[in-house]
Amino acid sequence: MSKEIAILGVGMHPWGKWGRNFVEYGVKAARDALADAGVTWREVQFVSGAATIRNGYPGQVAGATFAQALGWQGAEVNTSYAACASGAQALAAARAKILAGECELALVVGADTTPKGFLRPAPGERPDDPDWVRFRMGITNPTYFALYARRRMALYGDTLEDFARVKVKNAEHGAENPYARYRKRFTLSEVAASPMVADPLRLMDICATSDGGAAVVVSSLAYAKRIGKADAPRIRAISTVTPTFASALVEMPDIATDSAVAAPAQSFRAALPRKAYEEAGVDPKDVDVAEVYDLSTAMELDWIEDLQLCARGEAAALLRRGETALGGRIPVNPSGGLACFGEAVPAQALAQVCELAWQLRGQAGARQVENARVGITANQGLFGHGSSVIVVRP
Repeated sequence: MSKEIAILGVGMHPWGKWGRNFVEYGVKAARDALADAGVTWREVQFVSGAATIRNGYPGQVAGATFAQALGWQGAEVNTSYAACASGAQALAAARAKILAGECELALVVGADTTPKGFLRPAPGERPDDPDWVRFRMGITNPTYFALYARRRMALYGDTLEDFARVKVKNAEHGAENPYARYRKRFTLSEVAASPMVADPLRLMDICATSDGGAAVVVSSLAYAKRIGKADAPRIRAISTVTPTFASALVEMPDIATDSAVAAPAQSFRAALPRKAYEEAGVDPKDVDVAEVYDLSTAMELDWIEDLQLCARGEAAALLRRGETALGGRIPVNPSGGLACFGEAVPAQALAQVCELAWQLRGQAGARQVENARVGITANQGLFGHGSSVIVVRP
């Protein structure tokens, strides 16, 4: 049985620091996705929301919140929480519903309003929460981004200039994206001159926190054909596997551990795309475009290797040759990535799928990857959550 579903429509609310209710962003994205799909809200049978824990009870029941805001019409609802992978988990729920034959048309929405500064756990003592524990130890997000970067420098000889090149590339891409928060191009010297946050990473190496929203309308292949959209991009695989060794349970599976170096296929980030490739029947060399989780510039290089787009330790060389830029062999983050968007946590995995849909439909404008047919996403959430989605053009 085919596990494919069709992407009929996608929509986004521009990322920024708007300071408004997250529902506004999600509703705007949802309405744009419905219009793009050419279907009405009343035809939707299942609404799958990505939760945001920062926005009170409405954020914790996001599926119902968006359904209410769009107007109660009897659709079933679901809410998924997986930190930064929440959008992909919500998408997986919709896919499962469609493949089970329990609905034909679903709407998936994620949106967030974030506080100023870096993300942090909610107040209170929670020794059973590994995210809270690492913050208590002093390992804030920028700190562990820096540890990943130091690991690359020690193992593979990556340099500060390599990390800066990632920012320069993504800023060049994001300057062409109307939904991106930051649309300014940077030079290597400007990145190097930005303030140090967590050695060796500077401010321009680390993504911001943002407000924003994204939505995807998906359907069965039969439904897509019935409404004249048999050529719509298709989701062929969604991987949400968990780590396979104990140290991963504290959210940092690859930090300077000999076991991770000796057996990278065991690591959390490597397992996600491997499962997606197996399910989709796609080889890494078939991938034309990738949207990856660049919380930091160095982390993008890790993901390129985890996606098997090059051998372990060779991502920086790939970058230096221009192969991950538009016009290169395998463009990475043509949207501009989190470097240009920032984190709107429940929306970002869906935003990646939106970008792949535009790319595979040939609608990405100045950031278009020529003749893109296969795209992959990669996303990492706390406490064993993560996702990889493969989208193909039929």
